[in-house]
Amino acid sequence: MDVKLPKLGEGADSGVVVNVFVKEGDTVAKGQAILELENEKAVASIPSTASGTVAAIFVKNGDRVSVGAKLISVNETGGTPTAAPAVAAKSATKKAATSVEEEMGEADEDGEISNAEPVASPSVRKMARELGIDLRKVRGSESGGRIVVGDLRHYIQRLISAAAKAKTSGGGIGMRPAVAERIDFSQFGPVSKKPMSPLRQVISRRMTESWSSVARVTQFDEADFTRLNELRKKFGAAYEKKGVKLTLTPLILKSVVETLKKHPIFNSSLDEVANEIVIKEYFHLGIAVDTELGLMVPVIRDVDKKSILDLAKELEQLAAKARDRKISGDEMKGGSFTISNQGAIGGGHFTPIVNKPEVAILGLGRGAMKAVVRDGKIEARMMTPLALSYDHRVADGANAARFVLDLVSALENFKEDGVKI
Repeated sequence: MDVKLPKLGEGADSGVVVNVFVKEGDTVAKGQAILELENEKAVASIPSTASGTVAAIFVKNGDRVSVGAKLISVNETGGTPTAAPAVAAKSATKKAATSVEEEMGEADEDGEISNAEPVASPSVRKMARELGIDLRKVRGSESGGRIVVGDLRHYIQRLISAAAKAKTSGGGIGMRPAVAERIDFSQFGPVSKKPMSPLRQVISRRMTESWSSVARVTQFDEADFTRLNELRKKFGAAYEKKGVKLTLTPLILKSVVETLKKHPIFNSSLDEVANEIVIKEYFHLGIAVDTELGLMVPVIRDVDKKSILDLAKELEQLAAKARDRKISGDEMKGGSFTISNQGAIGGGHFTPIVNKPEVAILGLGRGAMKAVVRDGKIEARMMTPLALSYDHRVADGANAARFVLDLVSALENFKEDGVKI
C-alpha cells in the first residue's frame, strides 16, 4: 500500500522534507510518524496511514512534495501488499489529514479554491451566479462551512479592498513594482547557491508586504537598565532554585504591558475593510527568536495575568521549541504587540519592521555603560537603546513619544515586589 501526503491544511498544499524517520525493512504502525515536513506554517510530523513493513521510500531530505505524492510503500502485515478496504483507507487518510491540519494550523482565506462542494442555499447560489462569484472561493461562516449572504458581501468587500490597494501601490506613474530580473552572477566569479527554505520565503513575503503597506515611523530613545540589572542579579539565585534562569526579558514584558494599558492604540490592529481600529483588550506579546532557519515569533499570551516566574519559564520553553523547529502555527498567532531584543547579539538603535496586522513593534539594542548626569552628578549607567516602530495610519508621533516616555519610566522604576518569589 502506498502512503501518500495527506492534506496539510487550508492554504497549504506542499512542503519540504526535513527528516525521514524510517528506512526500507522497518516495521511501521498506523499513525506512526514516518517523516517531518516543513512548510510556511510550521514543521509537522506526517503519520503513516498503514501498518506493515516499509518496502520502498520515494522521498529524501530536501525534496519538495505536494498533497497526494507517494511517500513510502508498505507491505501490510502478513507480507503481501493488499489494498485496504475503501472505507478504512478513507478513514485513515482523513484521520492523518486532520492531525496534520491541527499541527500546521489553518490559513483559510477567501479567494483560495476549495475542492469541497460549497454548502449554500438555492437563493445564495442564484445570487452568486448572477454576480459571477465562484462559491468555492468563498469561506462560509455558518455551521459546517455554510455560505450565507453576509459571506458573499465579505468576499466582495475583500475584492474591492484588494483592487484599491493594487491601484494605490502599483497603478500610478512611477509606482509600479519592479519586474524581477534574473542575473547570472557566475559570470563575475565563483558562486554557490542554496534554496530559500519555506520559512525564509514566508519571512520575505511578509516583510515585503509590511514594508509596502504600513506607513512606518520609528521613535528612538534610551532607557536606564541599571536597576533592572540589579534586580536580576539580586533575585537570580532564587529563580535558579525554581529551575529557571531570570533574564531581563520577563521584566521588559511586564513594563511593556503596563505601558500598553496607558496607550491602548499601540495594542490594536487596523481593519482596512471596515476602516476601523480594533483595540485589543488582551495582551499577547510576540517575542522575536533568532533561529538557524530565520526569524520566528512565538506569542506569550495574557502577559498581564502571569508572574515573572511564569513568564521566565514560558520564555525558555518557547525559545527552545522555536530553535528546534517544534513550535506550532497556533503558537505564533494572535499577537497584539511584538518585541525584538537584539541585546544579546549587539548593535544599537535599529528600525524593526511592524509585524502586520499589529500596529507597533519594540526593538531593543545592546546596553552600554555611559556617563549620565543625575541630580547634577555624572554617573556611569547602563543605557539601552529603544526603537518603537509604529503604523502612522493608526497612531501619531505625539502618541509614540508619550508611549516611549512612559515605557522608559516603567523600565527605570520597576518595582521590586514584582520580581520577588
